[in-house]
Order: sequence, then structure tokens, then C-alpha cells
Amino acid sequence: MKVLLTGSTGYIGRRLKRKLLENKEITLRVYVRNKKTLSKDINKNFEIFEGDTFDKEKLKKALTGIDVAYYLIHSLSRDNYKDLDKISAQNFIDIAQQCGVKKVIYLGGLGVKNEQTSEHLLSRIQTGEILSSKKDIQTIWIRAGVIIGSGSTSFEIIRNLTEKLPIMTTPKWVNTKAQPIAVDDVLKYLEQSLYLKEKKNLIIDIGSEQLTYKQMMLLTAKVLKLKRIIIPLPFLSINLSSYWLNLFTPVQFKVAKALIEGLKSEVIIQNNNARKYFPGINPLSYEKAVKKAVKEIKMNQVISRWSDTDNSAKVWDKDHEKEIADAIYVDRKEKEILTVSKVQVYKSFISIGGKDGWFIFDSLWEVRGFIDKLLGGVGLNRGRKNQYSLNIGESLDFWKVVDIKENERLLLYAQMKVPGDAWLEFKIEDNKLIQSAYFYPKGLFGRIYWYSLVPIHYLVFNNMINSIIKKAEKL
Repeated sequence: MKVLLTGSTGYIGRRLKRKLLENKEITLRVYVRNKKTLSKDINKNFEIFEGDTFDKEKLKKALTGIDVAYYLIHSLSRDNYKDLDKISAQNFIDIAQQCGVKKVIYLGGLGVKNEQTSEHLLSRIQTGEILSSKKDIQTIWIRAGVIIGSGSTSFEIIRNLTEKLPIMTTPKWVNTKAQPIAVDDVLKYLEQSLYLKEKKNLIIDIGSEQLTYKQMMLLTAKVLKLKRIIIPLPFLSINLSSYWLNLFTPVQFKVAKALIEGLKSEVIIQNNNARKYFPGINPLSYEKAVKKAVKEIKMNQVISRWSDTDNSAKVWDKDHEKEIADAIYVDRKEKEILTVSKVQVYKSFISIGGKDGWFIFDSLWEVRGFIDKLLGGVGLNRGRKNQYSLNIGESLDFWKVVDIKENERLLLYAQMKVPGDAWLEFKIEDNKLIQSAYFYPKGLFGRIYWYSLVPIHYLVFNNMINSIIKKAEKL
């Protein structure tokens, strides 16, 4: 069986790829915007096709010869995501039909169409309807609500709110019902859908027990051994709730707003097809799913995070090397590394940020992250997936890893709110560590921004390169 996996660098896709690679009955092909994000996964076990669902020619090449295709794509981080999702799904199913694909498996969201349904949920439903529109292609439409797992958007929001706020004043949506599901159970449904003998289109709603969001937070507090008080307030607006979520959790404002709007609607199972077609899957309870997620975080075994492909279109459509060469402002520091090895220096600079912070001026980075959150940006709350290793495409606080070469280079692209484009590079060349900050300003304000930060940059960047060397000496 020849299988195409889209969204293979996303939260679900990265985990599903691992499972599919263990399956000896299939030949796997992945379709990815930038193959650099698969750099540590590249091997002889699967094919890689580069492109996106808006490039019909590349999409046709990827779908040619495929029996079953997974559709794990959505554009929530982009402003016009609803229109983009519609175009993407239509392109995909049209070309899948041309290429003779027999089955499409789509992971969407629980929810029904009514006056309360959010734009986000409507877009997910619309995508499912488009993918189910061809008579000669079977579509397995799996619908999940709140996915609980280490690094998932839902779990990160619930965990951050629970850990940071002993007393929570919340909007009335905390009493909305949902049916959460463990990420491992989602993966089981997705993989086993390959072998369904049913030939017609199916909508399969999946989830565990019904809980309100308040109950979820209290159960999370129980697992974390915390005492929490939740006070629902009827007058908190969607915008105010979104700012609240943006400030105390890793998600940025526009994503928080889309999610908050979705919380007005119940996301509960509408059919019994999960039990009917997958009798061997017994979903974990919410509490057990949380315990497993917490354990993975403590053991540093997080396979994927929600932010791995956050804003990926903007990041990967750039020619970073060319734009760095065109940068108007550069702050470069150099330091000889005579007493330590290149390996030690490399290990030192790839472990910056996250829980280890940004050395002596970490408080200034915290202030910058807080300001970024107030402006609706990503802030520092995203942290990093693993404190001691990085992959291309991963998030590091308010940076995105766009290039990494072992014992040689790390290039980060800024995703904070900034009037221009900014990069931070660490490079080992001969017996020197070269640390460079690049900035391409947008307009007059971008130039004012750069010059206003020159004194702070002098302190921060000098301390950073010296601290990286000192840290390397201790490794």
C-alpha cells in the first residue's frame, strides 16, 4: 500500500510519521513545504516530495501512484485561513481524483453547524465536506475535539493556566462540554483507518468521557498536585479572554481568539462510528492522558509540539541566506575558542533559551517577551521542546530554527513583533565563535527601533558570547 502523508512536520503528522514508518505493510511518502524540517528524519524508509497544496503541479507529482492519502493540513496561524483552507482542500481532492487515489483520511474537529459555531470550527467542517465531495474517492473523516498530549495546543493552554494561576477568573465558556482524547488514541484511529473494509464515506467522531473545561482544569490540577479555584464570570468578552489566554499561555493572540470563539460550542461526539468500526480501541480517560503527557515532559520525551510549524509559510517562503546578506544592520561579535573544543561550544549555544534562559540579562529578554505578548505576539512562553537538542523548524522562545549544522552553525529567525526581519546566528569558523544579529528594517520606524536598542544590544550580545564560552568550558 502506497501512502502519502501531508502535514508531516506538524503536531499530529510528526507522530503519525513515526508510527507509519514502523508499519512494514506500507510504502510511505511525505509531502512537505521544506525538506530541511525533516533533516534528522531523512533515511531510505520513505520518499520526500517538496511543495504545498497551492502548487498543483507539485501536488500532482506527490499524489501520483498513491493508494491512500492523509490530509493533516490547516492554516490557522495565517490571517485568511478560512479561504486558504478551502482552496487547499479543493486542490487536494481534485488532484487526488485525477491520480486515482482510493482513500483520503482527514483529521478534523468535532462540532456542528449552528449560529454559535466559530469561524475556526466552520472552516474545519467545510474542509471535511470538500474532501468528501468525490464519489470515486472514499473519505474517512475523523473528528476529534480537545487533543491531550505533551506539546498539544489544548494541553499546553490548560497546563499553563493551571500551573500559573492559583485563582482563575474565567468566562462562562469553562462550563461548555467537550470530549477530550489522548493523542495516542488519535494516532490509533488514523493508522487503523488504512484497513477499514467499509467502502462508503465515513464520519467518525472520537473522544473519551464528557467533561467541562472547568473539570479538565481541576483534573489537571489534581494530577499536578495543585489546589486551584476557578470563578466563572459572565461578563468576560471574547477579546478580553483572548488577551488573558495570550498573556498566560504560549499561544499568540489571533490563535487564542480563534480557539476562544470555538469554546462557545460544545464539541461532543455525534455518532457511534468509533465504537462500531474500531471496537478494539478503548480511549484513555482524561486523567490518564494528562498523567502520560506530564511524564513525557518531565522525561524530556516530547516528540512534537504545537509550535513546530507555527507560521511556517512565512518562515519557509523566505530565502534566509539572501535576506541575511541584504541586512542593513549587523551586530557581530567574535571570540577565540582556544581552550575548548568546537563540540563544547556547539553544545553550549544550542542549549540557550527555554528553561536555561539567556544568561545574566535574562530579565531583559523576559521584559521583551512580555511586551511581545502585550502586542499579541508569541512571547517567550513557547520555550523549547528539548533543552539540549534542536531540529530545523522547531521553536526556541520567540525564535524559529531555520538552519542548523552540527558543530558548526545555528540560525534563528525572529517571530516576535518587530518592525522588520531579524535573525540571530551562531557560527564556529576556524578557531572562532562568531555571533551575529541581523536586522532588515521596515521603514523609518524599523530604523528608529534598531538604534534605540543599540545600548541594550551592546550589553546583551557581549554578555551572550562570553557566557556561551564560559558555559562551554564547564561541559
